[in-house]
Amino acid sequence: MELKIYWTDFSKQELKNIFDYYKEEASINVAKNIVLGITKEAAKLKKHSIIGQEEELLDRDPRGFRYLVYKNYKIIYWINSEEKRIEIFDVFDTRQNPTKLMRVK
Repeated sequence: MELKIYWTDFSKQELKNIFDYYKEEASINVAKNIVLGITKEAAKLKKHSIIGQEEELLDRDPRGFRYLVYKNYKIIYWINSEEKRIEIFDVFDTRQNPTKLMRVK
């Protein structure tokens, strides 16, 4: 069964932050390409929801977070069976300290 992709408000804000950063530091085309790449990577989850690895830093959370990697970014998600969707929880820049992944959302 194909699940829908749902981006949380927090993950949408992170995408916007990524876009804004690259728009200022590189160009609008670079910003668009990076955000498009992240969203295309996440779209793979529609048909293959468990292709991501389990996120060990969030293993205490009962939702069972998994992640995909696109360039320097972890796309953190969980499978919400009740709602029949994949919820993109966070887009995390892996160049940061890994403990920041546990920040309050």
